[in-house]
Amino acid sequence: MGLLLGMLWRLKNRTLLCEEQRPLLMGILNVTPDSFSDGGTYFSCEKAVDRALRMEEEGADLIDIGGESTRPNAQEVSAAEELNRVIPVFEALRGKMKIPLSIDTTKSLVAREAIAAGAEVINDVSAFEWDPELLTVARETQAGYVLMHAQGRPRTMQVNPQYEDIVQEIYDFLKNKLEIVERAGVSLESVVIDVGFGFGKTMEHHLTLLKHLRRFTELNRPVLLGVSRKSFLRQLVGAEFVESATTATHLLGSRQGVSLWRTHDIATAFAARKVLGACS
Repeated sequence: MGLLLGMLWRLKNRTLLCEEQRPLLMGILNVTPDSFSDGGTYFSCEKAVDRALRMEEEGADLIDIGGESTRPNAQEVSAAEELNRVIPVFEALRGKMKIPLSIDTTKSLVAREAIAAGAEVINDVSAFEWDPELLTVARETQAGYVLMHAQGRPRTMQVNPQYEDIVQEIYDFLKNKLEIVERAGVSLESVVIDVGFGFGKTMEHHLTLLKHLRRFTELNRPVLLGVSRKSFLRQLVGAEFVESATTATHLLGSRQGVSLWRTHDIATAFAARKVLGACS
């Protein structure tokens, strides 16, 4: 079953409607010096705030703010450093934006402080495997939660990733995690799932997942697609065409039930969504 009638995603302070014919646009804002695509571009608080406000004007439905790079080979940073990067941005944006903000983190301390500073969503690429206390934070704050699959940690995840049946294995992983989330007292209405493009997958794995995204809608939670400027698209079409490949992949995903696009380029995604809606 797809999301033809839409599916609700409950955040801390509001509820969003996720539809494959009108996917939500999650803008990426990396407050880091070393992210793979835009590291250093928005590292200052002032530049990050300006970028967030611009993405809202361009049509973003929410913005995902991260203070630690999770690109392949990235080194971990301390919670203190992560907080120093992101909290001033959340505080500066408080009261200035109509759309919700998300904190992209794998640390419960960072998630809790970001929510106190205005975040309504926790985007956790580790599926709480690196810090189980993230579930406690999600339950106590009633924040939205993005549950993503990753094989390994950023420093080593692209070193010979292997699966026997990647679609079934990730499906089972996410299904099991959703059961744990529910047992922990977190409402499933607050959860969105993400198969984790770029996190422990080869080119063949990525293409297989793209062909079978519809399968993950059977978990009855909205599916987020995070492929923006990912290296497998660069390898497939060349760096100069990666934005076009991102757009094509977004549209392909929504034809298979995806209802959220996480992207660097909100303006282009907004235009692509208009075409998708006109043809639905």
